[in-house]
Amino acid sequence: MTETALAGELDDLFGRPADEGVTLAFVLLRGGELVAERYGLQPGNLFQPDEVAVTADTPLISWSVAKSMVHAAVGLLVADDLLDVADPAAVREWAGTEKEAITVLDLLEMRSGLHFVEDYVDGETSDCLAMLFGSGAADHAAYAAALPLEHPPGTLWNYSAGTSNILCRVLGDVVGGGEAGMRAFLDQRLFGPSGMFDATPTFDAAGTWIGSSYVHAPARQFARFGELYRCDGMAGGSRILPDGWLDNARTVVAHDPETGFGYGRHWWTWPDQPGSVAAHGYEGQYVVVLPELEAVLVHLGKTDAAVKAQLVERLRRVIATL
Repeated sequence: MTETALAGELDDLFGRPADEGVTLAFVLLRGGELVAERYGLQPGNLFQPDEVAVTADTPLISWSVAKSMVHAAVGLLVADDLLDVADPAAVREWAGTEKEAITVLDLLEMRSGLHFVEDYVDGETSDCLAMLFGSGAADHAAYAAALPLEHPPGTLWNYSAGTSNILCRVLGDVVGGGEAGMRAFLDQRLFGPSGMFDATPTFDAAGTWIGSSYVHAPARQFARFGELYRCDGMAGGSRILPDGWLDNARTVVAHDPETGFGYGRHWWTWPDQPGSVAAHGYEGQYVVVLPELEAVLVHLGKTDAAVKAQLVERLRRVIATL
């Protein structure tokens, strides 16, 4: 690694023009050790007009980075022999319908066949906005599960936050105990062992973890989650996830024609980085796991989708310094 080159790329990242967005946090682990870390300023808003300095302790939102944590939670139950991804998803509304053929694996691969429009701008057409903030806000999984089946399960990839929340309700039903039970499961089995001690999941009114979108944690702890996957489910000398769960995550089932990224099982892949997996979130949240470089990169901030490609290229330049 060229430290001078890395520092220069981070200067450019944090100093990018305002119309490219703002970087709030950057963390780089190499071989599990912290080798680079920087923080920015949280922009002001209606309720807090002044900028606020982000620190190593500031909890930041995951957005869809949380989807990759859903994959980890599935792995825990697979390891416990409480869940088989080949089985039909146990969704009560689907009993006796064509939807009952949808498997847990179909959900993990975003190939349920269910209608879902993943849009974060147009509230008139977005199932995502309706689920999170509109008619589905009280019960995200019920909203998504009720949408029509448009394609045979397992045949068509369609990125869908609703699919993740259906899966979260399945997980919650297996764990039992409602919101408290799932919260304890995440804390004791995933967040604590991986080093995400301050991670805070959000639940809807029905008691389902909103794993499509909502885990708040400091940047270093998002990096610890990435490190769990870099080490194929090992943390602190103990096996947390099933052996081979990294390969499960990066089994590519589709490619996004717009970005060129591959999609595995609730994880993305970067074709220019062999063996990689990456958790992507709205507004430029990234946890990029690079096993061949023994590295984990975390970027958290606020970047409009229209300029996301510029941010990705900046992150690629950071990776090129390793």
